[in-house]
Amino acid sequence: MRDAASRSWWFQFPAPLRELASVRLVASFGAGGVLYLTPMVFHQADFSASSVGAGLALAALAGTLARFASGALLDRGLSCGLPVLLAALSGFLGDALLLGAQQFPTYVAGQLLLGTAGGLYWPAVELAVPLCSPPISSARGYALVRSGDALGVAAGTLCGALLASQGWLRGIYLVDMLAVLVLAWLLLARPLPRAIRSPERGQGQPLGRWWLPLLPMLGVSVVATAIPALMQSALPLDLVRGGLARAAQPQAISALLIGVHLGLLTLIQWPVGRLLADRSVAVGLGLSLVCFGGGTLLLALSALSHHGLWLVILAMLPLALGEAAFLPTSTEAVVELSPEGHGGLAMALFSQCFAVSAFGAPLLAGILLDSQGNGALLWLLVAVICALALGLVGPIRRRAHPA
Repeated sequence: MRDAASRSWWFQFPAPLRELASVRLVASFGAGGVLYLTPMVFHQADFSASSVGAGLALAALAGTLARFASGALLDRGLSCGLPVLLAALSGFLGDALLLGAQQFPTYVAGQLLLGTAGGLYWPAVELAVPLCSPPISSARGYALVRSGDALGVAAGTLCGALLASQGWLRGIYLVDMLAVLVLAWLLLARPLPRAIRSPERGQGQPLGRWWLPLLPMLGVSVVATAIPALMQSALPLDLVRGGLARAAQPQAISALLIGVHLGLLTLIQWPVGRLLADRSVAVGLGLSLVCFGGGTLLLALSALSHHGLWLVILAMLPLALGEAAFLPTSTEAVVELSPEGHGGLAMALFSQCFAVSAFGAPLLAGILLDSQGNGALLWLLVAVICALALGLVGPIRRRAHPA
């Protein structure tokens, strides 16, 4: 009965959307360990926190140009699968470099290739959702594919934690290389749909008219996307170093704690996304900022207690809830705020928020961790910024409308 119910739930979605969710699940499984455990790999190689953060920041910088290139290709009416295949090639080469990297230049080269891969990948797979969703709403489509993302990242990170416990942490790059090959096979077997071509010159809305309403959304996104970036870069280093009173944790325990966060995200992503799909995007955005602020405040307080590890564990719940609320809601908000034919560049602009956060957050976090010796000040600053960003939700509520 349970298997039949699971099949019935899965087949309620259109076939193109199921195929897209499968592609994203495979890609996220490979990327999960790489995203969250790369700082630990190069901590083992005696890289400083600043060096690790600099490599991640340069990867984000490389992703910036790649995002606009991906958006431009999509707005020319090309297949959404083309940027994803280019991303697969770049990611495979980056993994191969990082697998054996022992020196900073090789580490940077690998990160640049992975950053390029991420920049090409995200605008394409996000824009593909409303193209694959009919006859259901794109909001429900985003809830489904984000659930696939969460499941893949959680499973990939837990796989990385198992590799770490066996002393094979660099195996995360081999896992990602295998996932990239499967991803390419899926795309070649079942190509993604073509994007909607942008209007001819003089027929569409002027650039300044259609992207200015996105600014409050982009501001919220820069703040919110900094949280996953810090979970990938700063939290692992904060845990293995310890806080003012909190003891340093073994690398395997640190990886397991991050896996707990991702496991929670996997469990709640679909119900939270499905619930918010029937509500204004402002509700999901406000909920996410409140949860992010509360979670990072708990992380700050954890540095002050000998039992701070329990506060870190407790923080995983609001952080997971914030991410589950933000990810599908934010992408749906971009769809609602963007005119037809400009979806590729709109998704590229939105994706740049991930790049800005991935560039700035690890860099500043590395400096603060090296100068302070713990993450208390870092997490407290993030909590304050999340509270201030709530003021941007009002303009989004007034301008957004269902697509």
